[in-house]
Amino acid sequence: MCLLLGAAGVGKTLLVKRLQQLSSRDGKGSLGAPPPTWPTVGTDLTDIVVQRTITIRELGGCMGPVWPSYYGNCRALLFMVDASNPTQLSASCAHLLELLSAEQLAGASFLILFNKIDLPCYMTTEEMKSLIRLPDIIACAKQAITTAEISAHKGTGLAGVLRWLQDTHKTNS
Repeated sequence: MCLLLGAAGVGKTLLVKRLQQLSSRDGKGSLGAPPPTWPTVGTDLTDIVVQRTITIRELGGCMGPVWPSYYGNCRALLFMVDASNPTQLSASCAHLLELLSAEQLAGASFLILFNKIDLPCYMTTEEMKSLIRLPDIIACAKQAITTAEISAHKGTGLAGVLRWLQDTHKTNS
């Protein structure tokens, strides 16, 4: 099981829809216009097929207080950060630290996704890493942590997310 977590409005639902589109095309071809989305209230399960079926459980950003009840079978965790919203960065950092300190997630692999790099006001990954002191967080974490810049809207970087899911699923199977 792969969890998809992040604050409200970071683009989790669009990411899942885009990954589904991309996996159905074997990573080839244009994704076209982004599909419509609306805020997730509760949880959504989506199967992504990359050699094997990987189930992604997306939890709505407003569900932060109950995220721990879903950690049980988590092998991989996608954590999204809105790269265009500097005011949300400190809250995202606090959520990330909570996730990394959760005992049930000690064996999970983490992919931190800096989304919305297509917007003119986005912070670079280096700026965000520096602001939240990500190198220090990675050095102290028990988990394997990878980062990626993406645009769920345009599809930028999503083939890499699929590869990470595939590789992580193989490693953790």
